[in-house]
Amino acid sequence: MPSPNTALDLLTATHRPHSNALLRPAMSNTEDPHGRWRVTNHYLECGGRPAIPVSGEIHFSRLPRNRWEDRLRLMKAGGITVVACYVFWIHHEPVEGDARFDGNLDVAAFVRLCASLDLDVVLRIGPWAHGEVRNGGFPDWVQAARVRHRTNDPAYLDMVERWYNRLGAELHGLCGPDGNVIGIQLDNELYDQPAHLSRLKELARAAGLGAPLWTATAWGGADLPGAEVLPVFGGYGDGFWVDAGAPWDPTFRQHYFFSHQWDDPGIGADLREHLSGNEAAPPRSTSDLYPAATCELTGGMATAYQRRPWPAGKDVAAVSNNKIGSGSGWQGYYMFAGGTNPAAGLQETQATGYPNDLPEFDYDFHAPIGASGRLAPGFALLRRQHAFLAAFGDLLAPMPSTLPDREPSGVEDSETLRWALRSDGTSGFVFLTWHQPHIPLPAYSGAQFRLGLADGPVTVPDVPVDIPAGTIAAWPVNLEIGGVRLLWATASALTVLDSGGPPTLVLAAEAGIEPRLCLPEGTVLEGEAAPLGGNAWAVRPSLAQLTATCSGGALKILVLPASLADQAWVLETPRGRELVLSAEPVWMDAVGLLAGRSLGAPSVRRYARETGRFEAVSAAMQLRAPARRDVPLVPVRAAAAIPASFGSLAGRAAAPGREAMAELSAEYRIELPTTDAATGGAPTELEVTWAGDVARLLVDGRVVADRFWDGSEWVIDTGDAGIRAGSEVLLQVLPLSKDAEVGLPAAAQRLRDATSGDLLAVERVQLVCWSDWREDLG
Repeated sequence: MPSPNTALDLLTATHRPHSNALLRPAMSNTEDPHGRWRVTNHYLECGGRPAIPVSGEIHFSRLPRNRWEDRLRLMKAGGITVVACYVFWIHHEPVEGDARFDGNLDVAAFVRLCASLDLDVVLRIGPWAHGEVRNGGFPDWVQAARVRHRTNDPAYLDMVERWYNRLGAELHGLCGPDGNVIGIQLDNELYDQPAHLSRLKELARAAGLGAPLWTATAWGGADLPGAEVLPVFGGYGDGFWVDAGAPWDPTFRQHYFFSHQWDDPGIGADLREHLSGNEAAPPRSTSDLYPAATCELTGGMATAYQRRPWPAGKDVAAVSNNKIGSGSGWQGYYMFAGGTNPAAGLQETQATGYPNDLPEFDYDFHAPIGASGRLAPGFALLRRQHAFLAAFGDLLAPMPSTLPDREPSGVEDSETLRWALRSDGTSGFVFLTWHQPHIPLPAYSGAQFRLGLADGPVTVPDVPVDIPAGTIAAWPVNLEIGGVRLLWATASALTVLDSGGPPTLVLAAEAGIEPRLCLPEGTVLEGEAAPLGGNAWAVRPSLAQLTATCSGGALKILVLPASLADQAWVLETPRGRELVLSAEPVWMDAVGLLAGRSLGAPSVRRYARETGRFEAVSAAMQLRAPARRDVPLVPVRAAAAIPASFGSLAGRAAAPGREAMAELSAEYRIELPTTDAATGGAPTELEVTWAGDVARLLVDGRVVADRFWDGSEWVIDTGDAGIRAGSEVLLQVLPLSKDAEVGLPAAAQRLRDATSGDLLAVERVQLVCWSDWREDLG
């Protein structure tokens, strides 16, 4: 049922300016100045203009080197402008004195590749990183050293200095004022050693590592060294680090509300308490020296054995929208592209002193780009937000966030609408998020906003509208483009296209909300729109544009239907910004042509700015058919009786070891065709639909992949798994005991509850053959 408010219950907010004057700290201005990037206390600048960077985490050492460019092009097509990556010490120097930077460990080659694609980089150099890696990224020989780790113990600093020097030598020439390394994060989740962070910065600088922005994670009430680092925060809507049967924690729930509190005491809390016995310090707000910045907004979530969250696309996009509306000056995601641990035994485990067991290989993270390269539903939703930031970030970045006069009473409040205003006092955007996981929200009845701005109050929209559950929106207010002022719209701003004539404003309709526009008196609107009185217009979403004209100029307006908005790709091309509709991945290739991959013949349309119409893109490709085919599964052995538990630590279930998997799991031989098992070009995947506890894939007798079941399909790139013509491919699946203490997503738990006894099913294995294509200009 709709929430019990009335149409007379206006949602009010009055613009509140920044509480402090604009200033430019030493960082990036007089200290480590850069050719493009600067930071102020209110926002970041790129090329002399305010900007909101969008960073996405990808781990080059968790991907085959031949996949780097594919993932980076997808990230850029998804609106990522900055690539963030850990440099895991344990991956590079497992043996003391024998640091490796070859193959997929070549960090310099990765940074250069990012530069060739016009992507900036933030290096998270540790030395301790976490990242669900063994020892938090310390090599075993560092972990075993008799030193006070992560302090200014001289013996520890000697080891770190040697590592930083080696890393600095690899990156020589890439960290200067004209380079694309724009940020360096020092350590990670270090809460009480500010002097140590300062010393790490000195050591990094001395090693030739430098950047305009030096960052440190600030969650958990971290004590940071003042102006030395820019505090960066996170926000996860769920996590593997709480107990299996724990209810939805308030530290997760808080991110589905607009707030000016940036700390999250929940991130890493189990590890902090397990290793040190200390709880988080009281939450800290952002520094007065720097804007609110994030580095770990949920892109998905890792899967631990004892708790296995699976965030939906809207779960991810809702958190992101809330942070933008709350005043974020930097959107940073963890992870944006998943991967695979490069060797056995490199994962976080209870055996290495951590409270959770992670998969030995799998680090898919349910990220927007999965470990196989397949896109998750959250990718399209985030892509829309990133297109908005690219088009309007210079306006939005200086705008402070204003929370409404009536805020929700707490995380249990499911009746008060969740929204915020970012404005400069004259124009701005209303951010609206009416979605959360686990506890569904009702439709909100009769929303109407009254905004106090410098030129007088603005009411949006002209009549109250119902807000369906699942709405995630950014509505423009007093937005001037091309000399035309849009007083407000009940459709989200997506982008602006410049055709050389009047610009085109692209809006995306919200599902279940009629798009309405309001234009000043005297503005003429031509196209499929009906006047409503009071200068408001009802618009029928379509692929045909409207044209608004007034004495000051002209503006084309395109309102995409809600059903097509998730197919929108806004790409930066040699011809300028372009709008493309495609349900499957697209990107720009090395020569500036559209390219992509599809299952079957692609269906791609490009918006022609000159005609105001979408036109089909002609594609050149070698079609691989069939795109999907079932592959036979031959039972090799049945599962044995399984115990309810394989052990535990601190009350958390332990994962079965290799011996238990070999002895107790059901085993199947996957009979792949002799062709299309793997290719050097377009991906070929195994898609496994299954249920159980743990699965492993063996190729020619070697374990190459594993997965903890959470209800999702398991997708494996056959080339990355080493499958070749003639390979023996075995699938092992361990049943899930009825009594095992593991936390599952709701749908998976319902299947478990409906099954009498232990759960084991392999419903289908398909071979999925993608086809690469490229725009054909002939």
